[in-house]
Amino acid sequence: MLKKRELQDCQALYELMVHPEVFPFVRQKAHSYEEFLFITKQTIEAEERGELISRTIVDEWGNPIGTISLFDIQDGAGFLGTWLGKPYHGQGYNQRAKQAFFNELFYELSIQTIFMRIRKVNVRSTKAAEKLPYVTLANETRKSLFEQINQGEDIYNLYEISKDNYTLYTMRCPLLFEEEQQRKEA
Repeated sequence: MLKKRELQDCQALYELMVHPEVFPFVRQKAHSYEEFLFITKQTIEAEERGELISRTIVDEWGNPIGTISLFDIQDGAGFLGTWLGKPYHGQGYNQRAKQAFFNELFYELSIQTIFMRIRKVNVRSTKAAEKLPYVTLANETRKSLFEQINQGEDIYNLYEISKDNYTLYTMRCPLLFEEEQQRKEA
């Protein structure tokens, strides 16, 4: 489901990223294949320095279909950024990728909090976030961070996933968690 970022995946990912229904919502935008290659190389180097964590989302056959990353890591917290190619929307890849990524972040890499800033106009991502039982709307509880990401314009909602909420969810739904662990080991 996830693998470390590699330059060899750039051509397939770039072609998926430039789709007009995907591109506006990608954090690391590239306007050419060469620029995407350069950004990916910078991403790999930034991960080596501990500044971010980024993975390629792959389908059942190992084909790259999107990316999932934790940006701006500070004090055990960071901002989630994820996108999937248009042909893979609505097929459950997003939720499975997030679960695998969250397991890695919380239980292998000592991350305590994941934030998601989602544009209020991005209905698809808002609905996906609000489906997850361990996600909390943090516009009020993290007011200063909410104001910081919006800088007076109020274009984003802020969501928070704490390790505690995620762990409680996995304890309440052990079958889902065990199935994901088995897929990861396979």
